[in-house]
Amino acid sequence: MQKGFAQMNVEQNTVAQPSASHPYVGMWVTADGHIRHNLLPNGRYDEARGSRESAYQGRYEIRGNHIDYWDDTGFTADGMFIDGVLHHGGMILYREKW
Repeated sequence: MQKGFAQMNVEQNTVAQPSASHPYVGMWVTADGHIRHNLLPNGRYDEARGSRESAYQGRYEIRGNHIDYWDDTGFTADGMFIDGVLHHGGMILYREKW
């Protein structure tokens, strides 16, 4: 059965409350490992750059496949999860495999 436009729009705009089991929670890294985004289950993130751990920290919200970031310094950014890959600020980050 096909969903109506209104229902689809509501689902896409609903903020997902992160939890340890949310599919996007966890570590996302660039192919060279230089940038690492740790999306924490409490709605916070910790970004490392090269040898600089916790280079940026803040909060995030996920709506469908869209992610918004609010850095603790006031910087904002966003990204999209496409086919299991995070596209953010011209970077491509992959889910870290355990």
